[in-house]
Amino acid sequence: MASLTAGNRRPVRLADIAKAAGVSHGTASNVFSRPEIVREEVRERVKAAAEAMGYGGPDPKGRLLRAGKVNAIGVATAEPLSYFFDDPFARVMMAGISQACDATGAGISLVSAANNEQLAWNIQSALVDGFIVFCIEGGSRLVQLARERKLPFVALDLASEDGSVATIGIDNVAGAAMAARHLTDLGHRRFAVLALQFVDDRTGPVSPEQVQTAVYAGTRDRLTGYFQELSRVGVDTSKVPVYETANDATSTIAALEAIFGAAEPPTAILAMSDRMALVALEWLSARKLNVPNDVSVVGFDGVPEAEVSEPPLTTVAQPIAEIGRLAVKAILENDGTTSRRQLPVELIVRASSAPPRG
Repeated sequence: MASLTAGNRRPVRLADIAKAAGVSHGTASNVFSRPEIVREEVRERVKAAAEAMGYGGPDPKGRLLRAGKVNAIGVATAEPLSYFFDDPFARVMMAGISQACDATGAGISLVSAANNEQLAWNIQSALVDGFIVFCIEGGSRLVQLARERKLPFVALDLASEDGSVATIGIDNVAGAAMAARHLTDLGHRRFAVLALQFVDDRTGPVSPEQVQTAVYAGTRDRLTGYFQELSRVGVDTSKVPVYETANDATSTIAALEAIFGAAEPPTAILAMSDRMALVALEWLSARKLNVPNDVSVVGFDGVPEAEVSEPPLTTVAQPIAEIGRLAVKAILENDGTTSRRQLPVELIVRASSAPPRG
């Protein structure tokens, strides 16, 4: 990296070091990039000149950009940076991304922001070969910003009809239908839904009209899958309470308090994420409501915590880590084509679901 020459007139450059050491620019460059091909006495002379002038070596960014590749992938989300570490789904996804990057020697740059302006700057300035975009929140904005960089990008779980966007995800309708079918086959007919957000910055009860105007098609698709199965067995879905949450403990608890404050509480809860389902298990236990004897709970995602919860959580498992690995492959092996991949999901039945009492 460059340092200032005497008098702070301008940064010290490699050419200055070459001149001071009495060698060519190419030889000076080799001392820092391929030292094994330079004679030891020459290496020492160049290094001594560099040290005397306060020069630490060529700017790695410039070298990487000249090569056309930086061998790094940006993972972008509109969520705060803590999302990558706090959310169970994100942790498993990042494990898959990390494994794929380790196998190829690629680096990872986490890109997030507290506001749109900062997010735009972070994406524009990220030194990466492409982006994996977490479309949890602000998905369309993230896609727009990634597209503006004119680098390869893959959107995860973006339910969009835009064929120009490469995506990797799952069939949310089919996955949700699996969960609801499992519960209806057990005999449940009274349900409540803990939903992900249909639009940004809103939580609470959701009306059918609000469902139709959902920004997040993935959330709408999961509700569609639930309701298809409930309708099949004669459940009036207009009377099924649906509560939109921010996929956190605070909003999930508020939803549970409203649901179980009703005159006829549900015998089964369909949660659109394992994170919400795990909060529900703790909340129900604290109120002496037995799972699954009093209430059955089914989650969605298949995070590791679901296997060791009390009781172990029945869930619709998606191949989270595999999605991450495939996203890395799509970026590093980009051939200019746009692919839209949909991976299968699996219902994993554990101890949080059982037939209703009576």
